[in-house]
Amino acid sequence: MLFTITGKHVEVTDAIRAHAMDKVEKFPRFYDGLSQVEVIIDGSEGGKPSVEIIARGEHSAFFVAKEIGEDLYACIDQAAHKMERQLRRKKEKQRNNKHLSTDEESELDLRNEDRKEDVA
Repeated sequence: MLFTITGKHVEVTDAIRAHAMDKVEKFPRFYDGLSQVEVIIDGSEGGKPSVEIIARGEHSAFFVAKEIGEDLYACIDQAAHKMERQLRRKKEKQRNNKHLSTDEESELDLRNEDRKEDVA
């Protein structure tokens, strides 16, 4: 996974880079198809820092999370949390669409049999 961090109108220190890297390292746990993660820190949003995390995955999957606040580290945490929710939701949708459990299959079979009886 490729990781880049960019600072606009703000200097990205080693501590900020380490904090962002620590949060971003967890993303493949939620969605393993990620190829690139970009963190953009902007210090010119009305004097408040903003953090935008852009993640690109396989099959043109594209995720964006943005947070504006007073504390830069808190913004990184909140944006990372938003991204984790998006990635978790995408993975759950893929898993749910991929397989039906045996209970769901039997319910569908019963419904189809009931419809056939109603028609006949």
